[in-house]
Amino acid sequence: MPSSSQKRIRVVVAKPGLDGHDRGAKVIARALRDAGMEVIYTGLRQTPEQIVNTALQEDAGVIGLSILSGAHTTIVPQLMSLLKERHMEDVLVVIGGIIPDADVAEMKALGVAEVFQPGASLDSIIQFIHSHVAQNA
Repeated sequence: MPSSSQKRIRVVVAKPGLDGHDRGAKVIARALRDAGMEVIYTGLRQTPEQIVNTALQEDAGVIGLSILSGAHTTIVPQLMSLLKERHMEDVLVVIGGIIPDADVAEMKALGVAEVFQPGASLDSIIQFIHSHVAQNA
């Protein structure tokens, strides 16, 4: 838990696109909550605009995308462009799901901080977020 002088990390967990499988996103959301973060789960079938708007309204420091549909090469560039347009480049973006090895470098070149592929541990995700978000911001 953060000390009284620290803000809790606020994370928007989103399921963009037409992918209807959200069990993994819900498991991640619960794990982040259990680790002391404030989690806003947007639900299924979110557009990049909806996700960025939620992050802005909720003053989130992190956006976590769960993508199983293969649409990451379309959705992530749109989302990153919207973050830049709205001067939200300081929001940490992480993605998880079915992201082929060949696409990881492209996602990181777009500004994604980390890609968590199948088998990534909950602890590794939590530790990554804790180590990459300035809690005293």
